[in-house]
Amino acid sequence: MPDSPSRLRSFARLGATTAVCAGLVITASATASAAPLISSVPAAPTAAPAPDVVDLGISDVLAQLEAGTTTSVALTQEYLDRIAAYDDPYADQPGLAAVILANPEALATAAELDAERAAGELRGPLHGVPILVKDNYATFDMPTTAGSASLHTYQTKVDSTAVERLRAAGAIIIAKTNMAEFAWHGTFTLSSERGRTNNPYNQLNSASGSSGGTGAAVAASYAPAGLGTDSCGSIVGPSAHQSLVGYRPTMGLTSVAGIVPLSVRQDVSGPMTKTVTDAALLMEVLAGYDPADPQTVIANEQSTDRYVEGLSDTALEGKRIGYVKWDFEEDPARPGLAETTALVDQAVADLEAQGAEIVEVPQFSRDFVSTVLKSGGWMDMQSSIDTFFATTDATWPEGLAELTEPADALTFSDVIADGKSSLEQGDIDYFTSFPDFPNEAYETAVAEQDAGKAAMDRFFVDNDLDALAMPTSATSATTDWAGTTFCDVGANTGVPTVSLPAGFTSTGAAVGLELAAPRSADAALLAMSYDYEQATLHRVAPASTPELVHLAPTPTPTPTPTATPAPAPAPAPATPAPAADGSNSLAATGAGQSAPLGLAGLALVAGGLIVGLVTVLKRRRPRAE
Repeated sequence: MPDSPSRLRSFARLGATTAVCAGLVITASATASAAPLISSVPAAPTAAPAPDVVDLGISDVLAQLEAGTTTSVALTQEYLDRIAAYDDPYADQPGLAAVILANPEALATAAELDAERAAGELRGPLHGVPILVKDNYATFDMPTTAGSASLHTYQTKVDSTAVERLRAAGAIIIAKTNMAEFAWHGTFTLSSERGRTNNPYNQLNSASGSSGGTGAAVAASYAPAGLGTDSCGSIVGPSAHQSLVGYRPTMGLTSVAGIVPLSVRQDVSGPMTKTVTDAALLMEVLAGYDPADPQTVIANEQSTDRYVEGLSDTALEGKRIGYVKWDFEEDPARPGLAETTALVDQAVADLEAQGAEIVEVPQFSRDFVSTVLKSGGWMDMQSSIDTFFATTDATWPEGLAELTEPADALTFSDVIADGKSSLEQGDIDYFTSFPDFPNEAYETAVAEQDAGKAAMDRFFVDNDLDALAMPTSATSATTDWAGTTFCDVGANTGVPTVSLPAGFTSTGAAVGLELAAPRSADAALLAMSYDYEQATLHRVAPASTPELVHLAPTPTPTPTPTATPAPAPAPAPATPAPAADGSNSLAATGAGQSAPLGLAGLALVAGGLIVGLVTVLKRRRPRAE
């Protein structure tokens, strides 16, 4: 097992130190900005109090930053503290194991963004907001493992397009999240790099996959939002089982350039958030044409900067929605069918209550999905990964490429030969069984998938549908399973789908409602989702990861005056009148600088000690409920 847990703790400790140092640097910089001559020294800044972050989404964080009630440094520190408190075993809980690596530069970046905000300079709509990314997104400043211990030190030289756009918008990449190794498993998240991710609503249960790390981390408020990838249920599944909004956009609307692939025929990048508004905001940042990803040409079919503007609590009025109802048999190994069905029935009734027309769609049958909406993916997994390694400028783990031929190229077979993979041998055999591309079987599968895409497009038109509604998962999470039921609908056809919180079973398991819309109707799907969300407001934060306990420092006692009066001071020299430009004329001679600077220095040291004390006190781990 790699040293990820210890790295997490060391980075958290480094973060606490950086927070104090960053405060000193910012204040010193502000003081120096009055150079060459200092006329006055402002009081040392008071460290922002540790904010409560459970239930905060991106919009909430932005509102607090804009109001000045918190800072990006304070928020980032709080999120790092939560990772340190809840990701490893604590109290009677096994811990989430949702994070592979906390960004050691997160606090320094937050301090820089705070300084820019104070100066009235904002990089973009996410300025100062911490965001999580799944560990298959390339990051130039942190390794990208795709969940593989063999890639522990695999370091790309550039960001993926999605991460590049997040940074340009002002986001702080706070951590990289655990994932099913190479994004393969869709029912649980297990990697050789971090182990198994647990569900914060019941830490004995699966967090689903393959983006279970992002799902668990966002649900547990390690950040207000995060990014996942989806090849068949890997965004919507973890979101459903952890009461989040998981958005799988129209395939090609968001770039997958720089993301370690599973299958280029299926992969998409998308947001996992606490609210639809936050998903829409992230989509405005992520969506759009990318020359590095030819599939993104489809983004030109829609306006990608108006998703938030288009949200409406009347969006469902007059919409025609087909309810996909299949008969399922109760499986003792996967409980919750009856309760999940009842909750989804109620969710569809809520859609109707908001003005939608609900119609049955018996023609959207198992046979239609399995024989018409076919997948062209999976056959290209090994080839896709090898191509990524070959075309990505990166530093490879020492000696890894030499394990199999050719010795001068890093390949999927090298990773497997390293003997650390958590993938089952049957899966490995499957991935390595396909001949080199192009080949006839693959071309046939691609043609069948393209025919299925056309059939899906016609289905919406022929049945005059604005959306389809269905359970994201027909049953609830168990110890080793938390999957999806209709992932083929979005993954095989490329139409946009979303999972929305639909309530909880009597055991506290989260349930999701999935909506699918016509290709490139992302704005309409987000608007309908918002209307449903605002009418129901089902999401409740998990009890196992509550707010951290914040202990205020002991106040300094006020000195009591003595009965004996102090000696009268010597007469002070006359204070010169301020100069016409408003500056103090003492500054012109340099007189009077030493005392104010000395006092400021003492204040900074004292402030740093207090921040350090508060940080130490905050690190006490509360017992989960």
